[in-house]
Amino acid sequence: MNETFNQKLVTYTLENAGHFYIIENVPAKVCEETGEQLFAPSTVEQIRSLVLGHTKPVRVVETPVFKFVN
Repeated sequence: MNETFNQKLVTYTLENAGHFYIIENVPAKVCEETGEQLFAPSTVEQIRSLVLGHTKPVRVVETPVFKFVN
């Protein structure tokens, strides 16, 4: 299978210690066939610094939570 990756800006979501974080405009290589996202190690480190550091978010959003019942 031949996969094609293109550089794009994506929205990255993360849960840490019961808190959810949304990081916008994250550079990633995205597979056109599967949607898989690959991040450079320096990008992952910057995300980690944003979440664990004392960076003030640009905005805060309220997020509804649903429980899946089958």
